[in-house]
Amino acid sequence: MLTPESILKATFGYDTFKPLQREIINNVMARRDTLVIMPTGGGKSLTYQVPALMMEGLTVVVSPLIALMKDQVEQLRALGVSAVFLNSSLSSEEYQENMDSVNSGKSKLLYVAPETLLTPRIYSLLSSLKLDLLAIDEAHCISEWGHDFRPEYRQLAEVRRKFPSAVCMALTATATPRVRADIMSTLGFSQANEFQSSFNRENLFIEVRPKREGVAQTLRFLENFKDQSGIIYCFSRRQVDELSDAIARHGFSVRPYHAGLEDSERRRNQEAFIRDDVQIIVATIAFGMG
Repeated sequence: MLTPESILKATFGYDTFKPLQREIINNVMARRDTLVIMPTGGGKSLTYQVPALMMEGLTVVVSPLIALMKDQVEQLRALGVSAVFLNSSLSSEEYQENMDSVNSGKSKLLYVAPETLLTPRIYSLLSSLKLDLLAIDEAHCISEWGHDFRPEYRQLAEVRRKFPSAVCMALTATATPRVRADIMSTLGFSQANEFQSSFNRENLFIEVRPKREGVAQTLRFLENFKDQSGIIYCFSRRQVDELSDAIARHGFSVRPYHAGLEDSERRRNQEAFIRDDVQIIVATIAFGMG
C-alpha cells in the first residue's frame, strides 16, 4: 500500500519529512483545499508531488516560471516519475507529444503557465480526464494586493469552478496577511486550511551595496567567486548584452538571456546554465518568466 512515507523514501530518497510537509499532505489527501506559505527551499513541491503519486487522476501544477517547470519536470523524470510541461518553449511537435502523454494517462503531473491553462485547447483536454489536484504555485500572483499581480492568475478561480471535484492547493513563499486573505477569498478556501512555516533562511545571506561604476564593480565581485554559478539581473536588454560581453571579455563563462534573443538561443543558454556548462547568466526578468 502506498503511503506518503513510502513514496518519500522510494521515489525521492528522503527518510523524513520537513516541518509541516506531512500535515499539508494529510490535508490534501483528505480533499481539503489548502494554502501553503513556505519559504523557497522549505519543500513546497513535495507537498503536491507526493499526493499526485497517491491519487488516481491527474495533477495540474500552475507556475509562471518556465525555468522552474523545466527544472522540476527534469528532476521528476530522473526519479522515474512521468511528468510533462506545456509552455512556449516547446516546438509544436513536442507540445503535441506532451498533450498525448497526458491524454493517455501516462503522465501523472502536468505543469502549465496560467495563460496556457486558460486556453480552450487545454480545457478540452482536461475535461476528458479525471483531474484530482490543482496546485497553484507562486499563488501571490493571484492577489491584487501583491507585488507581482498577474490578471491571468485571478482567472484561475474560474478553473476551480469548472473542475469542482479537484482539490486545490495554493502555494507561495511570500504573502502578507492581506495577500493571504485575498488568495483564500478568491479561491474560496477555509481559514482552517492554512499552513505557514518559519521564514528564517539560515542558508541565505543578503547584502545591499551602493552602485558605483557598475561594470567594474561587478567584475571585482565576480573575482571573489571564481568557478561559482550565479544570475545577474539587469533592467534592460541593452544592459544585458553590454554586461555579458564585458564579463566574457574578462574570461568568465557567461551567456545572456532576454526576450530580444531568438527562442532557440534563449533555450540553449538556459539549458547550458542548468547543465552547469555555463556558470553565469546575465538576464532581464524574462529569465524564468512564463
